Amino acid sequence: MVEKIAIVDIGTYSTRLLISAVHIKDTLEETLDSIEDILSVGRITALGRKLKETGYLQEEAINEVLSTLKEYVLIVKEYGVKEIYGYATQACREAKNGNELLEKIKQLGIDVQLISGEEEAYLSFLATAYGVKPQSDFVVIDQGGGSTEFVYGQKNNGYQIKDAVSFPFGIVSLTERFIKSDPPEKEELDNMRQFILQHLQKIVNYSTAQQFIGLGGTITTVAALEKHVFPYNSAKVHKTVLSRKAVKKWLDKLSSMTIEERKSIPIIEDKRAEAIVSGLVIFDTALDFFEKDSITVSDWGLRHGAVIKKIMEKFNG
Repeated sequence: MVEKIAIVDIGTYSTRLLISAVHIKDTLEETLDSIEDILSVGRITALGRKLKETGYLQEEAINEVLSTLKEYVLIVKEYGVKEIYGYATQACREAKNGNELLEKIKQLGIDVQLISGEEEAYLSFLATAYGVKPQSDFVVIDQGGGSTEFVYGQKNNGYQIKDAVSFPFGIVSLTERFIKSDPPEKEELDNMRQFILQHLQKIVNYSTAQQFIGLGGTITTVAALEKHVFPYNSAKVHKTVLSRKAVKKWLDKLSSMTIEERKSIPIIEDKRAEAIVSGLVIFDTALDFFEKDSITVSDWGLRHGAVIKKIMEKFNG
């Protein structure tokens, strides 16, 4: 039996849809191994723009998200999926008018819920554990637009979370807070790095994990740049291992360019060109701080984690 599941991730930076086919097998493990992407699409909607400054989601951003979700609802119907599950994250957690957006999303027929930073970390953990299947202790860095989750996972008769933290910074908030020049000045990037380091001091024990795994549009874009993958192909990006040297190389290269110059690179989406440098600073700082030589890139993120959670709930009753 094949079951289709539709998930939308309403993030601070992007709004994404995943339709997965799940082949229901005799065991949970076999079923999880059977997950296939039917459709994976995303649009940069920048819901968190000016949020730190005003405390509110901007009307233009709200309308962009709702317009995108209306399209997704039509697509999901075309694929014959009955229900759409939505997950809203940091921007809606933080905004004074976040609940107003959630109500409008529900009116579109999407079963949406606002998840905590801890729940977001758990979904990222599930996606990484069953999408990458690390063979030792691992740390997930799920870099988003408004928050970044660090999850310490262990492999021991399955996968368990040892520790998790959600930091209230991402590529949108860091860019708005620190980058005032185009291209950014060295001092601006240094100040951003110091800010990130202050948070990482709280999880210095994560350095004992053998494998670091990165999620999010920044690190998948960098993997595509490094491997010359265009148009984007998730299968060619998923499980790519990037060296710390490669991450640093792309940080140096992209931070020396103007936004318009970054936009001229076909692999980089126009709107991502505005904030990709901040994402690279997060990963570069983390690899330096934890003294890791490489990071594995996962194309599976929150949406896949949500699919996995739905399957686990089905099996566990």
